[in-house]
Amino acid sequence: MLVTAFVDPAPALDAPPARAPETTPLPMFKNPRAALRAGLESYHAGDAATSVAALRYAAEGGEALAQWKLGRMYAEGDGVTRDDAKAFDYFSRLVDHFAEEEPDPRERSMAANAFVAVGVYLRDGLSSAKIEPDLGRAFELFRYAATYFRNADAQYYLARMYLDGVGVKKDLRQSLNWLELAARKGHPQAQAVLGEMMFSGETGGAAQKARGLMYLTLARDAVAGGGVNEQWIVEAHAKALAAAKEEDRKAAIALLEDYLRARN
Repeated sequence: MLVTAFVDPAPALDAPPARAPETTPLPMFKNPRAALRAGLESYHAGDAATSVAALRYAAEGGEALAQWKLGRMYAEGDGVTRDDAKAFDYFSRLVDHFAEEEPDPRERSMAANAFVAVGVYLRDGLSSAKIEPDLGRAFELFRYAATYFRNADAQYYLARMYLDGVGVKKDLRQSLNWLELAARKGHPQAQAVLGEMMFSGETGGAAQKARGLMYLTLARDAVAGGGVNEQWIVEAHAKALAAAKEEDRKAAIALLEDYLRARN
């Protein structure tokens, strides 16, 4: 395993100004927590309209889970028309909140997801919300989620920024450290990128073909299992497998068996 050089958790800077709150009249509930429960029940019952109204009430009352759920629904078009501007708004509220307040253990995954979501929006820009790309801010959000929450998505995005020299000075060592961390958490894209680099020798020094093929196989299996829809992973695995010598294939199988045994 590569030596991991953690940086100190970066302070979560103030997020870009959030959009104005919804002005549509909301139904009345006993309190925001009751609205949250009603919203989640309606969501699981397939009643999107009632769910959104209740979750919106809860979100305006400060319920973090409601803000996160609405962000995910709007980001994915889940029961609502996809609206990245609204998703950005709800996720940004969570970033603001958890920049100031420590999440309890049950909220850490949700908080990390919000930091990553806002980071991706800022990395790429969001024309529907008139938000220009802000690579520096995206880097800080990824770094915070990668170090403080140990989030695999954030670690992967941070690795790519170091690898490509986007938003930060190119740094192969840092990129490999973060890729290794995310890959060991089972992140398919990180496994595929790290596997390609090891197989081709882009990590520095001699190529690690067996180990690279192992990671590519793990990533390919994740795709085959429906975990992600990334055809490039399938193609990268096929290319490496075709180029590998028989001894590399056998060594990769042995490494894969050891890897899976250690995780069970």
